[in-house]
Amino acid sequence: MMKIVSGNSNRPLAEAICSYLNLPMTKAVVKRFNDMEIFVEIQENVRGQDMFVVQSTSFPTNDHLMELLIIIDALKRASAKRITAVMPYFGFARPDRESGSPPPISAQLEAHSLTRAGADRVLTMDLHAGQIQGFFDIPTDNLFAGPVFVRDIKQHYNTANTVVVSPDVGGVVRARALAKQLNTPLAIVDKRRERAGESEVMNIIGEVAGKSCILIDDIVDSGGTLCNAADALMAQGANDVTAYITHGVLSGGAVARITSSRLKYLVVTDSIQPTEAMKVARNIRVIPIAALLGEAIGRTSREESVSSLFE
Repeated sequence: MMKIVSGNSNRPLAEAICSYLNLPMTKAVVKRFNDMEIFVEIQENVRGQDMFVVQSTSFPTNDHLMELLIIIDALKRASAKRITAVMPYFGFARPDRESGSPPPISAQLEAHSLTRAGADRVLTMDLHAGQIQGFFDIPTDNLFAGPVFVRDIKQHYNTANTVVVSPDVGGVVRARALAKQLNTPLAIVDKRRERAGESEVMNIIGEVAGKSCILIDDIVDSGGTLCNAADALMAQGANDVTAYITHGVLSGGAVARITSSRLKYLVVTDSIQPTEAMKVARNIRVIPIAALLGEAIGRTSREESVSSLFE
């Protein structure tokens, strides 16, 4: 039997997934002692059950990862048959390879920690880099927000006058896939990053004049890249610019930066629980992914194909 348990990172999403699957949430307590040490108690019998733990490693990232590891350990000790870590947003993914002086490869450490804690498989969405799947010794399904974005774009745009734009060269594969689904042209923002967290847009590769531009990426954090890209596209004669980003990290003053930018809209999924500032921002929209995750969870439990969702 399939059961779902949630940490504290995005309980509304977990509840929406349960609603889609017509399942009650497994009773569990995930709380803090006075010194902020995490305590987990699974309050119903999960012996022999197919357990799915819904938890994004979003801010506060370290706490939410530790919650996930402890929940998995608790389920393992309670004799769950199988444990799947459902991580709509997989944090620690940006330092995924060595460059220059050797940095930590945090995504690999996270993968090893999840396996060591007792996870039998991982279900996530739009990994920052596809090679992260290779860090796991257990089955890992990487879902894509593309189908959700395609439906939303078709509802709001005349795709005959739209161009999909990658905000940098590294995102071309993702942008090309979306452009193919929408049957639109592709453009690329050529940028030079001077230092971490800052970017300088250089030029636009492709024709954007008179077009509605759709920027596509996996993560928006400070928002600087998107705002610079929107400025560059508008300077090249674009009619308007909207960004579709899977994971709305939006740290620091990012929401204010987006609100005052030339972006018509920033559209993100609820893989990360939206803040109050996001909810009231004039040009930020959040679209739900509970149905996609719920369908993938159901298929995983029934041992059916998950990849066929994207064919």
